[in-house]
Amino acid sequence: MIGYVTVGTNDFDKSAAFYDALLAELGGKRMMEDEGFIAWSSGAQGAAVSIIKPFDGKAATNGNGTMLALAANSTDLVDKVYAKAIELGAQCEGKPGPRGESGFYAGYFRDPDGNKLNVFTMPGMTG
Repeated sequence: MIGYVTVGTNDFDKSAAFYDALLAELGGKRMMEDEGFIAWSSGAQGAAVSIIKPFDGKAATNGNGTMLALAANSTDLVDKVYAKAIELGAQCEGKPGPRGESGFYAGYFRDPDGNKLNVFTMPGMTG
């Protein structure tokens, strides 16, 4: 249902390197780009994650309550992607672990521009 999500950046090269390495952990590769936009996807039919220089030329800001959630097919992969994010300079917003009693398992972090993300898995998810 979701086609793509964009997060703004004020340091395009740093953000591109962060997402190149982070999304590779989930099988993501660059699928589309130009001088102010890069999109990654894990397949032609999948949703894309994108960085963008704001069109209006103003500074990118992160929204309070806005979060990008990255799906993983196991708790081990959640742990691995979260660790990669921290290694790449992300700030911890909640270490990986179970949340509630539904089997939801997630780790939360902020990218170099302060955008909030999580990587999660739930029972029955497949890669």
